Amino acid sequence: MTQLINDTGFVADDWTQGFCNQGAANDCVALDLPSDADPGAINLTGLKMIRVDFPSSADGRGFTIARALRLRGYTGRLRAHGAVLSDQYAMARRAGFDEVEVDSAIAARQPADQWLFRANWQQNDYQSRLRGAAT
Repeated sequence: MTQLINDTGFVADDWTQGFCNQGAANDCVALDLPSDADPGAINLTGLKMIRVDFPSSADGRGFTIARALRLRGYTGRLRAHGAVLSDQYAMARRAGFDEVEVDSAIAARQPADQWLFRANWQQNDYQSRLRGAAT
């Protein structure tokens, strides 16, 4: 069982259309990407959801994939999936993820209040604070 998290805390997963693997048919609307995927090789046409795998909390390649997809113009739903910790939530949101999906063991160890503590990710961006201090 998994738990979906967004800026409002733990939420029910409303995605019911399933996921395709990379290289699936052109009618795929949701794509499951491994952490070693090349975001430049993905056909974004028609995709409503992309779920990026985080096999380990120490593996940050998913953040790079998310940022690259957003820079390429992807505006659909972007979900981090796997071993993401509440401490990484703000980074996930800044990279371009809309939500995080973790297994029930992570959700039990890190309850909703720990995720909500980082939901103000836009206010706690040290780079923005540095740019503001320079002006």
